Order: sequence, then structure tokens, then C-alpha cells
Amino acid sequence: MRRESDWSADKVVARNRRAAHDYHLESGLEAGLVLVGTEVKALRAGRASLVDGFVEIDGGEAWLHAVNIPSYAQGSWTNHAAKRKRKLLLHRVQIDKLERRVREGGMTIVPLSLYFSGGRAKVEIALARGKKSWDKRHSLAEREARREIERAAGRRLKGRA
Repeated sequence: MRRESDWSADKVVARNRRAAHDYHLESGLEAGLVLVGTEVKALRAGRASLVDGFVEIDGGEAWLHAVNIPSYAQGSWTNHAAKRKRKLLLHRVQIDKLERRVREGGMTIVPLSLYFSGGRAKVEIALARGKKSWDKRHSLAEREARREIERAAGRRLKGRA
């Protein structure tokens, strides 16, 4: 039996590192996730991929699409479909706000990370605007420039420059 103290720390299962590369990220929020038993067991084993995932608002409900949670190895005929759509648990006000921003601003909603918090599966989602290819090149150039500045500062502190 698990103690509550075992559940208090957040256990990150998956991160979407490409999201920051492909999108300008704006406001983010935490949403609960409706899962079946074998999905929870597969997540606890640390298996998931958020790379192609996106959120769609349909009929006043938020749905997480294209997130890959592989089937559970010890599962039987009760195993789940790996890329099925999953319902997100959000307040009505949050869903309405997200839907309004997506409709009027040409934005999308992407998952950033999937984790357990207090024994419950959560997903961090964010409103995002797609980057153009020149934006991506500009971001890479900025990151390289920052790294070079840090390297030069480090060499200078060590007395090598």
C-alpha cells in the first residue's frame, strides 16, 4: 500500500521538447487526464510520447489526440489502443477561454509534459502559435550565441582568455 508521502512528488513521465522548437508558447495550464487501467500502468512504467500530440475542443470538451501511450506488457485483452483520443479534465471557464483563443487567434493547444501529481495523471498544456522556419533558425542562432558567451566567460574566469 502506498503512503500519501510517496505521491506528493511529481513524477514526470514524458516531455515534449519539440514544442518549444516548433511553437511560440504562451499561457499554460494543468489538466487532468481520463485513462483506463492499462494506460495508468504503462505510464507508471515510464512509457509515453507527446511528440505529435495536440488538443482539440469538441462539443465543449477538451480531447488529447495523437499521444502515444504504448500497450502495457503484462496486459491481456483489456489493453488499450496506443493512440486513442483521451478526455482532458478542465473547468468550463478554462475550456471556453481556450476555445475562444484558438478560434480567434489562429493558435493551437499542445501538450508540454505528462506527469503524476498526487497519484493522478496530469498533462501540462499550452496555447501555442506555430513558428516559421526563419523563427526556428533565429532561435537556434540565439541559443548558440548564448552558449558562446557562457564559454567565453568561463574561459575568462579560469584565466585562459
